[in-house]
Amino acid sequence: MPNTKSQTPVLHARAARPALAAPACRKASAEQVQDGADTSVANRKSQISTCDGQSLKRALHAAGRWLERHAAVVNAINVFPVPDGDTGTNMLLTMNAALAEIERSPDDSVSDVAQAAAHGALMGARGNSGVILSQILRGFAHSLDGETILSPRAFALAAQEAHETAFRGVINRVPGTILDVAREAARAAQEAATRTEDIVEVLTEVVETAKATNILTQEQNPVLKEAGVVDAGGQGLVYILEGVLRYLQGESVEIDTEMEAVVDLKSTLGVGEEGYGYDVQFLIKGEALNVDEIRKTIDTMGESTLVVGDATTVKVHVHVHDPGVPLSYGVSQGVISDVVVENMEEQYQEFVMSRARETVATEEVTNIATVCVVPGDGLRRVFESLGASAIVRGGQTMNPSTQEILNAIESVDAEDVLVLPNNSNVVLAARQARDLSSKHVIVVPTKTIPQGISALLAFNYQADAETNADRMARAASEIQTVEVTRAVRSTQINGIEVTEGDVIGLFNDQLVAAGQDYTTVVLDVLSQVAVEDYEIATIYFGQDATQEEAEALADQITQTYPDLEIEVHEGGQAHYRYILSLE
Repeated sequence: MPNTKSQTPVLHARAARPALAAPACRKASAEQVQDGADTSVANRKSQISTCDGQSLKRALHAAGRWLERHAAVVNAINVFPVPDGDTGTNMLLTMNAALAEIERSPDDSVSDVAQAAAHGALMGARGNSGVILSQILRGFAHSLDGETILSPRAFALAAQEAHETAFRGVINRVPGTILDVAREAARAAQEAATRTEDIVEVLTEVVETAKATNILTQEQNPVLKEAGVVDAGGQGLVYILEGVLRYLQGESVEIDTEMEAVVDLKSTLGVGEEGYGYDVQFLIKGEALNVDEIRKTIDTMGESTLVVGDATTVKVHVHVHDPGVPLSYGVSQGVISDVVVENMEEQYQEFVMSRARETVATEEVTNIATVCVVPGDGLRRVFESLGASAIVRGGQTMNPSTQEILNAIESVDAEDVLVLPNNSNVVLAARQARDLSSKHVIVVPTKTIPQGISALLAFNYQADAETNADRMARAASEIQTVEVTRAVRSTQINGIEVTEGDVIGLFNDQLVAAGQDYTTVVLDVLSQVAVEDYEIATIYFGQDATQEEAEALADQITQTYPDLEIEVHEGGQAHYRYILSLE
């Protein structure tokens, strides 16, 4: 799809990386092993049949660095028709989350590395482009499950499943997008793998095909053709594939000269004197809503129209010069909520001024930092991958002190600080720390871990602290949380008799179920929720549970609610065996 708006933090500063080593791949050519031959990376000859996990890890790092070098180019492509200019940033943040995760993965199998990359991308995905990239990595990893090496044949099969997984994840598909690039890249991989056992040759054909396909997106998609640009997401995927190839060929992934060019994008893309206008998004809630009729009406008002939903809820996205027109129409159809109006002209001007090329920490660009209270190493990694500036260890039964929160606030290099308590018992301490600090501190009253995750996903680096706090609070309020633990004393709450040692289930901090078995209690809680209103359930298992137990719980939930997509992740939290989010 030509791209849609995402709320996302900008890049985080990273320590200088060591130079990339030569890939640990098999089957060097005869030219390499001759006496006196130059075996350096730069002069290595091609003929590589397989790669191991360490090589795949380094290749993915090279892909991330190459995408990083061209993120501004991808953003620039996206200035019109979708002038939010964040596709490159979204894809890079998603890729960075994947790279952070593979640093904790063993190096000895491509399966381990691919699975880690997929998990990191899933948790760090930003915007449509980032989500699609995460699905590509997810399909790639699923195909490589159990594989120790990456052969041309295995790569071709993984590329095909990568495309299929991403394709299934997009409902309203249009021609000329990253999906077309992924499809043709997979086809090229399959064809090449039947002719050669050299994975570099396969990647070479894949990259050339991806480039050619993305050029064609301009002709396939009327919106892109009118704007005179190719698909930004497709271009981002080209850079990722190209980065992998450059690594395998021993080529540099440092900045190239095209990044230094200054382009007057506004005149180049032919934007009129009236400017870009506004990006307007909102929900309409009502009864017997006519989605098709609403879509037709909204489409007459502006550009980049997206209207989806059903008879009770309709999501509207449109670019217009007068935001009052679609908003007034929305009010005439029902009750509107979740209204977002963003000035795209200001976004463009900010892009031109910054050239969108720096890779600095979020607080250095926005002067806004986020401090999050988090229990467990697994959840800490999740929050760090989502851009948390500082982590305060704590949560239920281990509430951090006001001083600990204050120390974290003072430690971040920003004057504007957003604090996410992520627990109802930490909110007051967070507010006390706010009052003691000389900085501008806002406490976003997140009361559960899933609310905190949702709040971080809603962070928009282009907005100020107050706007972000409001957006994050709204996002948190839309998440439903289930927590399962054991009772530490006997009592009666909400008409439920609880005996010490019972398994108890809380829904949004309210005890609603008790029993002897974790799975039974989870299903009991879910039976009291309108599960059909939600699409995804995420299970974070604590330090007393195993991956296998959490997967078994997921299977039981799937049997009862087959339309609910289940994700399982290690949380590592104490006391709470499972934390579930519904969204």
